[in-house]
Amino acid sequence: MKLLKGVEKSLPSMPRHFTWVLTLQLLFVCTLLMTPERQRAIWAIDVWCRRTDELVDGPNAIYITPKALEIWETRLNDLFEGQPYDVYDAALSYTISKYPVDIQLFKDMIEGMKLDLRKSRYENFDELYLYCYYVAGTVGLMSVPVMGIAPESKASIESVYNAALALGIANQLTNILRDVGEDAIRGRIYLPQDELAQAGLSDDDIFRGKVTDKWRSFMKGQIKRARMFYDEAEKGVSELNLTSRWAVWASLLLYRQILDAIEANDYNNFTKRAYVAKVQKLASLPVAYARALMRPSKLAKFELGW
Repeated sequence: MKLLKGVEKSLPSMPRHFTWVLTLQLLFVCTLLMTPERQRAIWAIDVWCRRTDELVDGPNAIYITPKALEIWETRLNDLFEGQPYDVYDAALSYTISKYPVDIQLFKDMIEGMKLDLRKSRYENFDELYLYCYYVAGTVGLMSVPVMGIAPESKASIESVYNAALALGIANQLTNILRDVGEDAIRGRIYLPQDELAQAGLSDDDIFRGKVTDKWRSFMKGQIKRARMFYDEAEKGVSELNLTSRWAVWASLLLYRQILDAIEANDYNNFTKRAYVAKVQKLASLPVAYARALMRPSKLAKFELGW
């Protein structure tokens, strides 16, 4: 198609069109260390994921049906066959022609959107983990072929992908813990029902939105688990291509600080939205950059304070 044939020439100017969906400007800056082709590929994946998420969480979400998601999946199949519908699809179509990104990951993300249409409770962490994989773990796995693994890395490919998956899971768990109050307004509770019950809590406690000692104790456990996934993710970041590490480290450090903000709010994620102040974000960038320059052995010593 002409659209696909011409997309390579149009891609350098695409960031101007993409800015409406690239909300994390600081992370955008971090991608500038990547080669231009890797930048465009990451932006293309990011935009497709955000457009997919907007289907069920955007302003028109009330009009979205399972049939609409089936149509979206058909568009996905078309763009993987070199028949994009619009310039954003064309950008992704071009990306998958250059990098070995598996279509199943994109289909799995759509499956996560389908879950949001039919499911508002998760009985246990196994169920929640699967949801987190669908909507966020897939993003990490999509990104690895584009980010690239450092030629000098001695880590197994599997371990790098596992770390990327862990980062996606950690990010989604952080989203869930940050947005408890907002999700409750929409009738959604993305917390394991069995763990709530074990803590002596119920859906009614969440809808009431009162911070109690039981809630604080429960949240401490949830935050601890999210941090464990960040710890697992850190093991793989330094195995990535040097030019890709800064963006990933920045993403990890910035998102991880949201958990700190929840704690600073005394675990009130009912009426207070935890966020990282701009000055903290800016301060994280040089730290992320320094870590990006370190090889795994040096990074381990740095984190231990040696």
